[in-house]
Amino acid sequence: MMEASDASGLYPVAKGDPFLSKSPVVPRQIPAAERLVDIETARLWCWDTGGGAAEPVVLLHAIVGSGAMWLHQQPVLAAAGYRVIGYSRRGHFGSDAGDPDDPGTGAGDLAALLDRLDIPSAHIVGTAGGGFVAADFAIAFPDRVRSLTLSTSLVAVRDRDYMAATMAMRDHAFESLPREFREVGPSYRATNPEGLAAWLALTAEGRPIAIAQHFLSALDLPALGGLRVPTLVIASDADMYAPPPVMRRIALAIPGARLGLIAGAGHSAYWEQPQAFNAMILDFLASI
Repeated sequence: MMEASDASGLYPVAKGDPFLSKSPVVPRQIPAAERLVDIETARLWCWDTGGGAAEPVVLLHAIVGSGAMWLHQQPVLAAAGYRVIGYSRRGHFGSDAGDPDDPGTGAGDLAALLDRLDIPSAHIVGTAGGGFVAADFAIAFPDRVRSLTLSTSLVAVRDRDYMAATMAMRDHAFESLPREFREVGPSYRATNPEGLAAWLALTAEGRPIAIAQHFLSALDLPALGGLRVPTLVIASDADMYAPPPVMRRIALAIPGARLGLIAGAGHSAYWEQPQAFNAMILDFLASI
């Protein structure tokens, strides 16, 4: 088990050699109820493992992908005793795009979804673009957040100096690269062609209709500094979008945040190194 640290340090690097071993086969999924949840302004595709009084964990996917991406997390978190919920944001796989003239907010949609599921508060896990929504939700609805996990996510999208610094780390041609080069680390691409093919199929299926949703909060570094919820920040050492120094800056902005490092993974750590990703989250949740 990994020992937690505050944002001044890192968790020990996850064990295992990504160059020599493939990621585990996708595990058998726990039975989960799937449905379209009507939040009035849109219908969101959602799956829910249930679990009665179990603490809920809500998973927020990246911009590339959908609520169907959490195949490595669903059974592991459920087996640990949590009620696990995933959903697709507007325009992604299974969910309505809604009215383009009234796009709403990702945080507002999440609040409405939790209302429909009769969930007062939950552990919120966001990866990449899902981290934007997760952080905005935590700032806007702190009483509804039991804990917050932000994985490989730029998060503070409205801080001009911060964004200028992160953009400077990527070549101007970065966004023109194929999505697997931008989103998946080289170790995984080299050693796991089957897993990469599955990731490509899911992300192709989940490709969104472009929707420009707003934020409820300022969503900048000072706003993150106002958070008072237990927070875990996860970095990956081969992530070109949000490399470890960027994630460390996010962690330092959030009082008491913990910082973890996953070795051998790119921007999609939840898929590339799921054992390390899951272990880090379970350790964090158990410590709260």
